[in-house]
Amino acid sequence: MTQEELDALMNGDMGDINELADEVVPEEEEVSQEPSTDAPNEEDDIPSGYNDDTAHHWPLPATDENKMVHQLDDVTKESEEKASEIFDIIEGISNDLMEKEENVQRSIDTFTENVELFTTLSTKFPDVEAFKTSLEKNELALNSSSETMEALQNSGDSIMSIMDIMQYQDIHRQKIERVINVMRALSKYMNTLFEGKIDDDKRVSSATHIAGDTHNDVASTDDIEALLAQFGQ
Repeated sequence: MTQEELDALMNGDMGDINELADEVVPEEEEVSQEPSTDAPNEEDDIPSGYNDDTAHHWPLPATDENKMVHQLDDVTKESEEKASEIFDIIEGISNDLMEKEENVQRSIDTFTENVELFTTLSTKFPDVEAFKTSLEKNELALNSSSETMEALQNSGDSIMSIMDIMQYQDIHRQKIERVINVMRALSKYMNTLFEGKIDDDKRVSSATHIAGDTHNDVASTDDIEALLAQFGQ
């Protein structure tokens, strides 16, 4: 009740009270239409004063994107999946190369036989130009097939080297998993070390000032934030 309402009540003028009430109602309705400031904030888990400019003063907020073990688990899982996909692709390429090597080898065998045949014919019938021409063509085809075979074999060797290098990915995954296990063990140990017999919700709130302290000034929230910012520099 406002002072004007009290004055009207003391004077016995109830009509003034009704008029004041009528004047107050629209204001209350207008206020009720404003968005509530008590709505939950999606960034409640971010420390007060944390932004892009002050991020270097703070540790990263404990969100799903910044939880260390959570991120490492994602890294090991995704790297293992991608490595498996790479091995499947490499295996398919290797099988294709082996199949092509077999086809090229058959061509080499055929061209080798043709070269021997046309060499014999050219020797016996030196005046027949067709034998010489066929001999030259088969020799060129044999050389090209031999070069193709060499390239396929080199590609196969390179793929084997890639597969050997990819084995280190599994070693790296094992190292990360070992780090995860150590971090989890330390976390469990620290939780056990700081364990109490009384639940936190049943504890008495901590005093901000105790008799015998060297000063009587209680630090405000702004003072604490400023002090933390100085430590972060």
